[in-house]
Amino acid sequence: MRVQLLTRFSLSKRHSGQGTYFDPLFIEKDGRGKTTGYATDIITDKTIAFLEKRAKDKPFFVMCHHKAPHRGWEPDAKHAHMYDDVEIPEPATFNDDYATRSPAATEATMRIDRDLTKHDLKLTPPAELKGAALEEWRGAKLTELEVTIKGEKKLLTGEALKKWKYQKYMRDYLGCIASVDDNVGRLLDYLDRTGLATNTIVIYTSDQGFFLGDHNWFDKRFMYEESLRMPFLVRYPGHIKPGSTSEAMVLNVDFAPTFLQLAGVTAPKEVQGRSIAPVLEGKTPKDWRAEMYYRYYHYPADHRVQPHYGVRTDRYKLIYFNRIDAWELFDLMNDPHELKNIYGDPSQAATVKKLKADLTRLRTELDDHDQLQDVQK
Repeated sequence: MRVQLLTRFSLSKRHSGQGTYFDPLFIEKDGRGKTTGYATDIITDKTIAFLEKRAKDKPFFVMCHHKAPHRGWEPDAKHAHMYDDVEIPEPATFNDDYATRSPAATEATMRIDRDLTKHDLKLTPPAELKGAALEEWRGAKLTELEVTIKGEKKLLTGEALKKWKYQKYMRDYLGCIASVDDNVGRLLDYLDRTGLATNTIVIYTSDQGFFLGDHNWFDKRFMYEESLRMPFLVRYPGHIKPGSTSEAMVLNVDFAPTFLQLAGVTAPKEVQGRSIAPVLEGKTPKDWRAEMYYRYYHYPADHRVQPHYGVRTDRYKLIYFNRIDAWELFDLMNDPHELKNIYGDPSQAATVKKLKADLTRLRTELDDHDQLQDVQK
């Protein structure tokens, strides 16, 4: 039987840009319109509505993509105060001083202590501010703040203010995530209730990782582990052993060929990546990838993260910041938090040589040539 591959979704309801948490605008086939409510609930409602109206005699593929937990981390009323009385543990690298890192680490404007704005921290603006003046106030960053803690007013500066900012950031972030958790549960309950669960593949993932105070950062972009890695959970009754895990290196370019294979369709030659269907069943091919390539190029917006590219293997990570001609090498086995750059260590010369060769090969394979000469130094 010949299968005709679709090149577009038959139904699409999406945000304009990143979207908003409350009363979001959706772009649909017939135009644009606002929907009243909280984005995470609405997106789930729309997904379930699609499943209800679908042709019951045909298979389906649906992507339920949430705005949360994008910046500015605005929980709904149900979860807004969920963590008010919880002290969120600070990550091990919260006080990272970037001592051995390239200048890129200190230049980036995504630090908890320095770069969260008044709007990020949900501070209330003066009532008289309007227009440009209001936007300027919202975008301002704090070096001191008077807060009331257990009925006592305190002026926070320095380390105390940094800790307060982290707690506020994380409580809002986790409130957004709690809503995502609830709504994922709603979707799974629907599959159970309608008898679809036993014959539906469910994949839970994200577009990247995120810094949650790690290295004193919020946001993403850098090739460090917290940003580079992302969640990936799959449920496929009768094919995937519940609770099983794999150490195989999987990339987001593997998603499309995987979905196609699971649907019984051969991926077109131009599709990048490789199906992870055998990995999911615990049968990782012997020739599975041993390294991966990463590139970030968006500078200076939004957070002045220097352009860089690199290669990661099971044990090592080599990063090159091409605009400032700086290298970083990390031994992930002995330094999982990536605090010690060992690029200049003479004992690592052979490792560096091999990783540079891997990097050159991967860039060539991926036809990423514009700065290839940088790697060949």
